[in-house]
Amino acid sequence: MAGQFLKQLFEKLCPHRFTWPHSGVHGQDYQVCLICGATYKYDWTTMRRTGRLAVPIEERRESVPGE
Repeated sequence: MAGQFLKQLFEKLCPHRFTWPHSGVHGQDYQVCLICGATYKYDWTTMRRTGRLAVPIEERRESVPGE
């Protein structure tokens, strides 16, 4: 429980360095923070992040290289 709290706190305080936008399995475009692993929806029309993307941890671990 304390670990989850610390993870959420770190994600909120993270300066976020994002990867290039990717397309997900279901056609959702997204970007991942290289520091904390947070994922955000990406809109190619406006070329901006549009909001936080809730991704199960199992899928997030598969998409992070080197882990």
